[in-house]
Amino acid sequence: MTKTRFCASVLPRMRAFASQLITRKDAILVGLSGGADSVCLLHFLHYLSKEKHFRLAALHVNHGLRGKAATADQRFCKEFCRQWNIEFFARKANVKTVARTFKLSPEHAARKARYTVFTQVARQWGATKLALGHHLDDQAETVLLNLLRGTKAKGLAGIPLRRPLTPSVQIIRPLLCVTRAEVEEYLVHNGLTHITDETNWDDAFTRNWIRTVLLPLLETKQPQIKKHLAQMAQEMAARISDTR
Repeated sequence: MTKTRFCASVLPRMRAFASQLITRKDAILVGLSGGADSVCLLHFLHYLSKEKHFRLAALHVNHGLRGKAATADQRFCKEFCRQWNIEFFARKANVKTVARTFKLSPEHAARKARYTVFTQVARQWGATKLALGHHLDDQAETVLLNLLRGTKAKGLAGIPLRRPLTPSVQIIRPLLCVTRAEVEEYLVHNGLTHITDETNWDDAFTRNWIRTVLLPLLETKQPQIKKHLAQMAQEMAARISDTR
């Protein structure tokens, strides 16, 4: 994909999609891990904020699970925000304590701890929206993961485009319209670096097995399977919403 084609095809889609979720009056807090998805999201929203004039800040949550690597991740996020003049927050979460207290796996404890921090900082900063970097591939993986676990219709709706975090703060996902490959192309196009978490490719986790084994296998039969799954999730979410 050339730079010209990227600008002509992907950026207009991202802008149109984000316009459904963001207004000029918003104060948007971005969850910034330092990975490709969140770096793409923050950079894109920084660009968009110049046009729509909404407030923007980034929050990095240090889960305290990866030692020096976690410290390096936080340092990367802080420097990225300094470079782009974006307000930056960093908070630590004691995932091990959460796991013991609530008898959760490390993965679920990390999520619970992370969302607790999201809520605290969003309230303190005065956010109206919390933006997270889930993309189209994540949507397809989630639908398949829910199917494997056994799910009702709601599970087929996958990751919601928007949902409440608190009564006054809404979670939004402006990248659900683009694929992982397009996210990576965005970074290349804009000369952006990011952190790579090797655990994202560990097949011991079911989601990673779906990403590295199942979806590539399905793509040999249907190259558009990810987009088809994402479209089904969108239609299912609309149907569920209509019945409420």
